[in-house]
Amino acid sequence: MTHSKRMAWVDIAKGVSIILVVMMYATYSTGRHAGGVGFLHYVIAFATPFRMPEFFLISGLFLSTVIARPWRRYADRRFVHYMYFYGLWAFIMIALKVGIFARDPVAMAVDLARAIVQPYGVLWFVYMLGVFAIAAKLLWQFRVPHWLVIAVATGLQIAPINVSSYIVTQFAAYFVFFYIGYAFAPQIFRMAGWIAENRGKAIAALAVWFVVNGFLVFLPSFELLPDETRMGFAAFPPLHLLLGVAGAVALCAFSVVLVDRPYTGWLRWIGSHSLVIYLVFTIPMSIFREIAMNTGLITQTGPLSLAVFLVALITPIILYLAIGLTGFGNFLFERPGWAHMKTE
Repeated sequence: MTHSKRMAWVDIAKGVSIILVVMMYATYSTGRHAGGVGFLHYVIAFATPFRMPEFFLISGLFLSTVIARPWRRYADRRFVHYMYFYGLWAFIMIALKVGIFARDPVAMAVDLARAIVQPYGVLWFVYMLGVFAIAAKLLWQFRVPHWLVIAVATGLQIAPINVSSYIVTQFAAYFVFFYIGYAFAPQIFRMAGWIAENRGKAIAALAVWFVVNGFLVFLPSFELLPDETRMGFAAFPPLHLLLGVAGAVALCAFSVVLVDRPYTGWLRWIGSHSLVIYLVFTIPMSIFREIAMNTGLITQTGPLSLAVFLVALITPIILYLAIGLTGFGNFLFERPGWAHMKTE
């Protein structure tokens, strides 16, 4: 598989991931405020075991190409990069929600200070990417073998760790998937090459995975709530971990199957700009949801969830393109020179 095709399927996988993540937040937030469930709740329920694991696994795929860089160069790209966007957008969100809408400058200052040690809102994902990168570099620096890291990380993921520190809780829940993406990147790329040459077998395997994942999620005691999915067999911690890895790998395979299709260009674009969408989507999501509900524009949970999802996904793209056309606001999505570490 050529380098360009390899990057293309990775972007498709990232595109699928960000769509599922935005859909999840849009659907659950709408369900919570509307007090009901809609058809998108079932899509999100099916994706529950692998939605975030796939996001982190993909994020770890290319870590091996940079892990040996000097600390300053590595930290600039893998830690400072994410912390710049986290800090900027945490400030924007807190200023809007608490400082402007709630008009509480004291609470705003408290939330800003807390956001340093307690990841803010949906931006926890960006924060944890920086934390994971530093953890992986330290483990590499001290030559800790992959098998030992994965064994310990697996134990942390299976254990019911839910403490007041969101960093600790999310590290335990997702570091194993990030590290698997890093440690097994050669095998995943070889799998992608095989799938590109054996699409029929790959599609058959994906069909089996689809049925098994659905069966384990929806049976035997599945319960769908407005802002939560209570899975069946898939809720069992060891099985939940296995389904997370299997689902992440399945989405990678699915992306390889799609890579040569002429109608996937938009999905690749979304994947290559997934950080842009992730940083912005909650703002238009919340605004549109409140307007739609207060005006009675859309009343049923299903159609309202879909509308909120589409607005949340498309608005960041429009903003990004507008900034590209005007040249105003580049700092929102491009790290300025002063935010880079000097590496020489």
